[in-house]
Amino acid sequence: MAKDKIMYVCEECGQEATKWVGKCPNCGRWNTMKEFKAPPAPRGGEKSLPSGRLGGGSPQRLHEIEASAEVRIDMGDQELNRVLGGGLVQGSLVLLGGEPGIGKSTLVLQTVLHLHDKKVLYISGEESARQIKLRAERLDPYPIPPRGEGVYSSDSKVSSPSGEAGRGVLILCETSLEAIYEHIEAEQPDIVVIDSIQTISTESVESSPGSLSQIRECAASLLKYAKAGGPSIILIGHITKEGTLAGPKVLEHIVDCVLQFEGDQHYMYRILRAQKNRFGSTSELGIYEMLQTGLRQVSNPSELLLTEGREGLSGIAICAAIEGVRPLLIETQALVSTAAYGTPQRSATGFDNRRLGMLLAVLEKRVGFKLAQKDVFLNIAGGLRVTDPAMDLSVIAAVLSSNVDAAIEPDTCMCGEVGLSGEIRPVARLEQRIAEAEKLGFRRMIVPAQGLKGIDQKRLKLDLVPVRRVAEAVRALFG
Repeated sequence: MAKDKIMYVCEECGQEATKWVGKCPNCGRWNTMKEFKAPPAPRGGEKSLPSGRLGGGSPQRLHEIEASAEVRIDMGDQELNRVLGGGLVQGSLVLLGGEPGIGKSTLVLQTVLHLHDKKVLYISGEESARQIKLRAERLDPYPIPPRGEGVYSSDSKVSSPSGEAGRGVLILCETSLEAIYEHIEAEQPDIVVIDSIQTISTESVESSPGSLSQIRECAASLLKYAKAGGPSIILIGHITKEGTLAGPKVLEHIVDCVLQFEGDQHYMYRILRAQKNRFGSTSELGIYEMLQTGLRQVSNPSELLLTEGREGLSGIAICAAIEGVRPLLIETQALVSTAAYGTPQRSATGFDNRRLGMLLAVLEKRVGFKLAQKDVFLNIAGGLRVTDPAMDLSVIAAVLSSNVDAAIEPDTCMCGEVGLSGEIRPVARLEQRIAEAEKLGFRRMIVPAQGLKGIDQKRLKLDLVPVRRVAEAVRALFG
């Protein structure tokens, strides 16, 4: 029997070493080097995992390679299709991660239940077939129209033809990779779902399921199988208490797409983000609403992210932000109070804490508001994490509104990037932001003066207030 080769692999960056070291020489993290047993090459007569070559047998010139558009599978879910870049690419390997109980299995199972023209093999290493059946019965495979499309009611139900839902879904409870390949070869499915990758093991590696060696070898083998003309494979993965995907970092390097399912278990909203996508953009996000019958798409998230009855409430400002290609009207909440301790607190949820400190310094230096002895708390409503620089103006407006305890008019929204000299810089795709504000009934919008070139204000239903500096925005908001 061939002797296993012992290697040490960094969980964070995938750096390999022949001996253990306390600090990774590549990423500099401590205590991340884990022991990895590389499987020996199979000898003659030994059974090996099926695989295929990713390319030709010899090098090819770039201009001689035939390239065509990727064949994509319509998942029947607008939000999921958007995040994937237009649908699931045939022969791709997708990793879906999220906290326990956030709804990863629910999202995938609900999606494949109404793929009637595709054959799906759902492999579970954590639940029995009976548990999956009970969950499928609770889900509504024919969802009611998403919010923003037609009549919506949380109590509405759309009946589906008897026996139609899940007819093309095959359930398999298996944890052996070799047995999984045998069933895939026998059934020839279009999509394979593995829930979860941490429960799968291969006989070529002598370690327990979920170990670094097993996850790495199983993922690499599945990638080769998918690229060699196999089905599209969706892997469901666990995450650690730090919020990162469990297992080696090399797992994220192997797969084609890494999706993160985020949200708070105590709230109904769920956010799907793409952290890596070889076939599309990583700036897109999908928003869902968790109901008793499963997840519902939110086609117009601005209506959910805005609080009703904002009249008379100070510390609230509405920003027209852009996430990916979709405009969102996001509610920015701020609370300014006298510091109870010696050092004032600066806390931001869903916003960069360092950028908040910069904006507070601009307020004190350029506008004259003294906030050095006050606590400032900032929150982006709905559990979103926003990186759009156009949020700067709404952050400043919310902080000043709470500081002077004066409410901003509820039909007023804004967008604009704030520079260190106190100027309001233009933002990208201003027309889309204005159109979203119009659609939701806003009557007044504060925008950068330099970004109004080419916009016909006569056709607009809301009044645009151009500003060049923070002081002008403050006067437009509070008089």
